[in-house]
This record gives sequence, C-alpha cells and structure tokens, in this order.
Amino acid sequence: MPSTKIKIAIGSDHAGFEYKEMLKTFLSDYEVKDFGTYSPDAVDYPDFAHPVATAVESGDFNYGILICGSANGVAITANKHQHIRAGLCWVIEVASLVRKHNDANVLCIPARFVSEEEAKEITTTFLNTEFEGGRHQNRVDKISC
Repeated sequence: MPSTKIKIAIGSDHAGFEYKEMLKTFLSDYEVKDFGTYSPDAVDYPDFAHPVATAVESGDFNYGILICGSANGVAITANKHQHIRAGLCWVIEVASLVRKHNDANVLCIPARFVSEEEAKEITTTFLNTEFEGGRHQNRVDKISC
C-alpha cells in the first residue's frame, strides 16, 4: 500500500461500525481519521457522512470512506456536497470503474451486502486505481451544478 501521505477520512453509522473499525486497522499504512460513529448504538448516518464529505471537499483529506447498511444513505448524503463524487461499491469492478471513469473521491461500502474480505478488496482497488482522464474528464467536469 502507498505511504502515509495519503489521508483518508472514514465514517459510518451503526450498521457499518464493525467494518469501519476493521478498515481502520487494515489501512494502517495510510493516515486515517475516524469521524464516527464510535459504537454500534443506533445513529443517523448524515451525522457522519457530512463531516467526512466536508473533510474531503476541503482538501484536508485525499479520500473518504463511508460505510452503512446499504451505502445508499451515505452516498446520497455525501453527494450533496458540491465537489464530492461518492460511489457506492459492492464489487471490486465497480470500485475500479468509479475511480477510472468518475474520479470518485468517496467510497461507499454496503456492510450488509459484502463480506469483510470483499470490503478490504473493494477499498484496496478504490485506493489504488487512477482516474483515466481523457474523455472521462469532460464528463466529470459536467457533474457539478
């Protein structure tokens, strides 16, 4: 994995808490900041998705990772931020494509639909795939309102 120069903001709701904790350990070669939640007690996912998205949008972090049950809620919330391109990834091929074609900067993982091993593979693929640019850059440039 790359050096600690890459900074990752990570957050989850209660459904994603265990995966968040696991990924924090897995990402030990990166600089990772945990934006919560800090227990498996029921919480509202926007309370954690917004701070992660803001951290990435500000440029303080290179990437964000958000985990909830389906990953839909955190993806919808993060994508409300002007310069966030959050991609919901449930297989490694999608993780690769959201980076290659969409220059996604926030990875959203559905904890209820992937195994821990798959979550690790999806995360590794997301973080190690470069944006292709070219014809995709024109499309990405049209995303912001």
